[in-house]
Amino acid sequence: MNSRDRIRALIAGQAVDRCGLWLGNPHGDSWPALHAYFGTQTEEELRIKLGDDLRWICPQFYPDAYQDPQGFGMFDAGLNKKQHGQAGPLADCEDVGELETFPWPNPEYLCFDQCLAALRTAGEVYRASGFWTCFYHNVMDLFGMENYMVKMYTHPDVVQAVTDRVCEFYFQANERFFAAAGDEVDGFFFGNDFGTQLDLICGPAQFDRFIMPWFVRFTEQAHAHGYQALLHSCGAIHKVIERLIDAGVDCLHPLQALAVDMDAETLARDFRGRIAFMGGIDTQQLLVHGTPDDVQREVHRVRELLGPRLIVSPSHEALLPNVPPRNLEAMAKAVMA
Repeated sequence: MNSRDRIRALIAGQAVDRCGLWLGNPHGDSWPALHAYFGTQTEEELRIKLGDDLRWICPQFYPDAYQDPQGFGMFDAGLNKKQHGQAGPLADCEDVGELETFPWPNPEYLCFDQCLAALRTAGEVYRASGFWTCFYHNVMDLFGMENYMVKMYTHPDVVQAVTDRVCEFYFQANERFFAAAGDEVDGFFFGNDFGTQLDLICGPAQFDRFIMPWFVRFTEQAHAHGYQALLHSCGAIHKVIERLIDAGVDCLHPLQALAVDMDAETLARDFRGRIAFMGGIDTQQLLVHGTPDDVQREVHRVRELLGPRLIVSPSHEALLPNVPPRNLEAMAKAVMA
């Protein structure tokens, strides 16, 4: 069974030969030490060496993806800040009419050539793709986190209008990309971090009003194109996993293992067999401070709890340089054992 067939079947709840493996998407600063340890030269060489089943091939990873004639990125126009907590350009917006003059991104500026070339040469691995579609974070940036949360109560019409503008762009971007990519893509992988270490960022009622309608549309969009829907959300999101399953999510990532109610035991008790899981191997403590034996024992434990619909992977995909390469090696070996 090749990697592409394995992950497709696993997510669909069909019989597989083993759990899946994804090494995640290590931070750029992590690669020199990884290559030195494993004796590799390229990312692909390392992934093949460890038996990685999945490739994340996102249009936004490629410099030709958005070609604004003024040089802006998709949501850079009007945005001059680096953190969600800072006030954004729409912080003081109280009237939907003000949004008409805002420099929204234009789907006409999209280009997929580099991403499509990468998909076509990916080999027999599972191809997770599509625009990252992080609309929750984009809206949060446009208002600023605190303003966003407050305006959900004080100016819900403005929040809804901004959400619609952002999401309509992503919907059209994905429509164009999926039409071009066809069956080169296996799963639509998109991400919005809905949780903190302890709970949801916004309340469940606000989540249902401002997040779920478009979220449902995006999962339906994936299925309409014949793709599986893979959701990334860091944090403690247990309260809404039932909603996400009902919305059609096929696979949940990254299972932030130390966040409240995101441990493997709780997830297995409440959701095993109803959704596939990807992640779950703790990057906050275990992969940083544990021994290779600790890592292997934890992989076996999580596999017993959440398998066989499990893609073993770090509980945050952007592995930092503080994760010893020997622990990544131990994680990969434990999947194959």
